[in-house]
Amino acid sequence: MDMEKFTAFKEITAGNVAKVIVGKDREIELLLVAFLAGGHVLLEDVPGTGKTMMIKAFAKTLDLSFKRVQFTPDLLPSDITGINFYNQKRGDFQFRPGPLFANIVLGDEINRATPRTQSALLEAMEEKQVTVDGETRRLERPFMVLATQNPVESYGTFPLPEAQLDRFLLRLDLGYPSREEEKAIVRRNLGDPLAAIGPAVQGEELETLFDQVARVTIHPEVMDYLVDIVEESRVRETIQLGVSPRGTIALFKACQALAALSGREYIIPEDIKYLAPHVFNHRIIARGAAGLAKSREVIKGILESLLVPLENLRA
Repeated sequence: MDMEKFTAFKEITAGNVAKVIVGKDREIELLLVAFLAGGHVLLEDVPGTGKTMMIKAFAKTLDLSFKRVQFTPDLLPSDITGINFYNQKRGDFQFRPGPLFANIVLGDEINRATPRTQSALLEAMEEKQVTVDGETRRLERPFMVLATQNPVESYGTFPLPEAQLDRFLLRLDLGYPSREEEKAIVRRNLGDPLAAIGPAVQGEELETLFDQVARVTIHPEVMDYLVDIVEESRVRETIQLGVSPRGTIALFKACQALAALSGREYIIPEDIKYLAPHVFNHRIIARGAAGLAKSREVIKGILESLLVPLENLRA
C-alpha cells in the first residue's frame, strides 16, 4: 500500500478544515477516521460550539454532495427518505429522493425527531440503503451521517434509543475553546469563513483510499487486547450494559483508518487506547451517573487495568 496517500490526505483535509475551525485538530482527525472507516458521528455539545460549522467545512473540503436535515417533532420519515408521487405529465408514479440521498448528511438536533422518524435512519446508516414503498434503493458511496444534539436541553426531545446510538461509530464533544482560540474564532467570523475554503480532494483519490484502508492488518496479540477491552466492559460491575459485537467491529475499523492516516499498514495498541473512549462511550450504560464524560471515564478505567502488548506487533 502507498501510505503516503493517506498521510497526504490527512494533512490536506485537516489543514483545510482548520482554516475555519480553530483548535479542534483532534476532532477533525476523528472525523477523518470515521469517514475512512465508513462510519457515522454523533456530535453532542451545547449550542454554539461549532458543530454545524465543522460539518459544513468538512463536506466542502471533500467536495461531496451535502444535505442538511433540521430535525423537529413534526418531521416525517418520508421527509428524509423520499416519496413516490404521481406525475401527471408522465402518467405514473415517480420517486422524489429525500436528503438521505447525499454523500454527507447533517442531522441537526437529531433528538428532536420522534422515534418513528429516528428509526428511518437505521437502515440507511447500517446498510447504506433506503426502502420506500417496498422498493430498496442503494445510497451513494461514500455515505456519512453527521448528527448533532444538545445534551443539556430535554424539553421537546426524544432520547436516542440504544439501537440508534449503536449505529454511530463515534460520539464526540467539542468543548469550549481556550481564551486565545476564542479570540481567533471571533476574528475569523467577521466575514464568512466557509467562503475562504474550497475543495481539497478529488473523488478518485477517495475511492483509492477506501479500497486500501481495509488492508490494514492487526497482530493476533493486539487483536486479543482489543477483545479483552470488550469482554471487560461486559463483566465490570460499574457497567450495566457492555459493548456489543458491532462495537468490536467498529473499533477495529476505526483503528484501521487511524493506522492508515498515521502512515502505518498495521494497528498498534496506542490506536486502540486512543479510539476506545470515543467508539465505546455511547455503547455502554454505566451504573449511576450517565453521560458522555462518565462513560469515557469508565472506559479509561478499563484501559488502565489491562496489560498492553508491547513487542512484535507488526502482523
